[in-house]
Amino acid sequence: MIRRLDLRGRALDARELRGTLPRAEQDVESALEVVRPIVEDVRARGAAALRDLGARLDGVRPPHLRVPADALADALAALDPAVRAALEESVRRARLVHADQRRTDTTTQVVPGGTVTERWVPVGRVGLYVPGGVAVYPSSVVMNVVPAQEAGVGSLAVASPPQREHGGLPHPTVLAACALLGVEEVYAVGGAQAVAMLALGAREDDGSRLCAPVDIVTGPGNRYVAAAKRLLRGVVGIDAEAGPTEVMVLADGAADPALVAADLVSQAEHDAVAAAVLVTTSEDLAARVEAELETQVPATKHAERVRTALAGPQSAVVLVDDEAGLLAVADGYGAEHLEVQTADAAALAARVRNAGAIFVGPHAPVSLGDYCAGSNHVLPTGGCACFSSGLSVQTFLRGIHVVDYSAQALADVAPHVVALAEAEDLPAHGQAVTARLRGSGA
Repeated sequence: MIRRLDLRGRALDARELRGTLPRAEQDVESALEVVRPIVEDVRARGAAALRDLGARLDGVRPPHLRVPADALADALAALDPAVRAALEESVRRARLVHADQRRTDTTTQVVPGGTVTERWVPVGRVGLYVPGGVAVYPSSVVMNVVPAQEAGVGSLAVASPPQREHGGLPHPTVLAACALLGVEEVYAVGGAQAVAMLALGAREDDGSRLCAPVDIVTGPGNRYVAAAKRLLRGVVGIDAEAGPTEVMVLADGAADPALVAADLVSQAEHDAVAAAVLVTTSEDLAARVEAELETQVPATKHAERVRTALAGPQSAVVLVDDEAGLLAVADGYGAEHLEVQTADAAALAARVRNAGAIFVGPHAPVSLGDYCAGSNHVLPTGGCACFSSGLSVQTFLRGIHVVDYSAQALADVAPHVVALAEAEDLPAHGQAVTARLRGSGA
């Protein structure tokens, strides 16, 4: 069901590992050719294009591109009380964590009379994408909206695909989550066309504005969403080009094989191209996990999807010699989700450098982070954790340096500025300083 990769006895060089370890491939480049005309259609025809694309790509022509307020209220009123309670707890915990990420302005006195203040300013408007293909993700509403709200963003718009079975509106649980969070601007638009609408804005045929353009688009999606983000990067800020979801479990002989198998299955449940990787120092554990998979996979609801994901080239059981091997593989892979299930899990986790999020010990499965840990589940995939972070309050903030110098402070440093300007053959730079010193008395 899942292949083995034996790296024991090998030197685990980071660069070599990148070409050896299993990884889901996402061909964003070829998707660009599909996405480009979609983006241009939205740019040219606005709301009319969005309706046509909904009919062609989602199988339903949305009766309302912007979800009516009463539909949001009705969705929240009809929400299962247990699901509402779970969402409220998810929001509460996420707010606790993300509130602590807020930045404070810092003023540094460089010299007497000369200061630099770093101000943290939220972007003005954000577009948050919530996918709605294989599964329904009200949790993604929480993970996108909460950090934006905690950052102080004043204008939020959520887009999620129209659902034929729900009358051309997004899934009612997604709408309920939006209503619960106080989001009033929600669009029944999915895929690349949603990213285009948010980035470019869109108008109705009569010229009235449907959706104002945003400053940054965040949220996961398929390769067409990723391609649209790539195409429109620069026109609008993006969080990341999300690829197939992935989990890597680091385990030794102390791990419980039933729990490890359950975590691999839970991640494979997302998608047929989801990646589930076990890295272990114990051949005995590997065999016991494989046996558990043979039992657990047929018993799970989405068995066919899970089996496809586990059998794919993106999933494997990887054998290494020792703890150093576990760390080398973890850092070489840079997993979206990294579980550490070893005898010294906390100590080992503290040494990991590359991961989107780390889940320590047997009582912190990835599914806890998906919903109610308080952490954010919008995380870098495809090895991008080596250089990028998950969604946070920081995603929606910009640091602005405010420079304030007195005449004397400028005069004191002027010779250095002039010397550097002359060294770079930019004499006017120096003259812009010396011009301020004439007659200043400094």
